[in-house]
Amino acid sequence: MAPLGASPRLVLLFSGKRKSGKDFVTERLQSRLGGNICAVLRLSGPLKEQYAREHGLDFQKLLDASTYKETYRRDMICWGEEKRQADPGFFCRKIVEGVSQPIWLVSDTRRMSDIQWFQEAYGALTQTVRVVASEQSRQQRGWVFTRGVDDAESECGLDSFGDFDWVIENHGDEQCLEDQLENLLEFIHAKLQR
Repeated sequence: MAPLGASPRLVLLFSGKRKSGKDFVTERLQSRLGGNICAVLRLSGPLKEQYAREHGLDFQKLLDASTYKETYRRDMICWGEEKRQADPGFFCRKIVEGVSQPIWLVSDTRRMSDIQWFQEAYGALTQTVRVVASEQSRQQRGWVFTRGVDDAESECGLDSFGDFDWVIENHGDEQCLEDQLENLLEFIHAKLQR
């Protein structure tokens, strides 16, 4: 069930591998739509906040792309899985509390349970977006395969989903990316007109 007060016109669930550009794409869309129209929601936010609180860590440092975050990533993944086992919608409910913008971009959807929660809560308003990038492009952005991270459910949970509403290719070709974002923006603007 959707939390009280939450009434989006469209919920876009973005997924993709580490360094595929999920945050880059969602932030770019938000900058084009405006912060009063579009909210970028991060499932990892409440996870990192609670993890930092329970483990006496610096929450702000866990939010950036630092070696500090990477030091704790594997344990944080395990901890988050335990929380999700107990309550699959825990982090989903947290990020939508008090959001008033009509367009929601969930920048880090990682599991089937995330998609299921949003589909059950918001039905046809929910669309899935997969951001893909070649290994070479990801490596150029600093990605290095890490056992226990890149082969965990948090990175591979949606690999076999296969039925994404949108696929954004982010291999480094600026014009190609721009064309794809324009198509998605047209769709978003159509939802805002209804």
